[in-house]
Amino acid sequence: MKVLVATEKPFAGVAVKGIREIVEAAGHELALLEKYTDSKDLLKAVKDADALIVRSDKVTADVVAAAKNLKIVVRAGAGYDNLDLDALSAAKVVAMNTPGQNSNAVAELAVSFMVYMSRNQYTPATGSELKGKTLGVQAYGNVGRLVANIAKGFGMEIMAFDPFIPAEKIEADGVKVASSLEELYSSSNFISLHIPVTPQTKGSIGYALLSRMPKGGCLVNTARKEVINEAELVKVLTEREDLKYITDIAADNQAELNEKFGVRVFATPKKMGAQTSEANINAGLAAARQICDFFATGNTRFQLNRF
Repeated sequence: MKVLVATEKPFAGVAVKGIREIVEAAGHELALLEKYTDSKDLLKAVKDADALIVRSDKVTADVVAAAKNLKIVVRAGAGYDNLDLDALSAAKVVAMNTPGQNSNAVAELAVSFMVYMSRNQYTPATGSELKGKTLGVQAYGNVGRLVANIAKGFGMEIMAFDPFIPAEKIEADGVKVASSLEELYSSSNFISLHIPVTPQTKGSIGYALLSRMPKGGCLVNTARKEVINEAELVKVLTEREDLKYITDIAADNQAELNEKFGVRVFATPKKMGAQTSEANINAGLAAARQICDFFATGNTRFQLNRF
């Protein structure tokens, strides 16, 4: 089988070396498409691929149509909104992600964001401490749980809301369970977002929730920009001069946010959550192992689509 690694933003060299070793040890062929600048390059490279590993690269309906031999796509990372699941399902191509491989990197970034904003982006002004503050974790999955654990080390109180995880499992970690999103936002000095983009979550974080936050509240977004209602974010930041917003996914209206709100907002130049050497390696190797296991045993444990 031919396994194509298509990465506009390449894996680290050591990760590529590890991927090659895993793929070739299983008797498959590895092909690389790195730093490509034209989607046509991907369409050409994928034509004879049986498997595809990507990072943030978009696997569109056109890519799926061009890949006549494709049987599996693995997104090396947790988020998968760059995969056209409908097109992949229609073509009976298995889509997977690699949950948990980037989690620690994202969690550390989220907590560092809280420190950065509580200290006014390190400008010469009096800031505040995290100790004694309440952190609200929206979605208590791999990343959310790690964020909670790290924040406990700062002496923070933790509250979480996740309708898909039993309350007793969250409480077993010493975390209070919010009965609703409204309670989470009303009770938390910091909110850390870890929700995926779905029809239900897209644009769901807006005025109604953010206006509930206590004085000096800060929203931390290491999830996806699409979950934010950007127009309503402007509205609430305008009305509430005490609120703050920090993200590693710049908003479409980031220039407006920066101009209007100064040090109350911050966005990294590019998405930084998984930008550690450890996460880079872990996700790439996990993707290779999942593909080889799929070909060897049919294992579809992390399948995202159904057909």
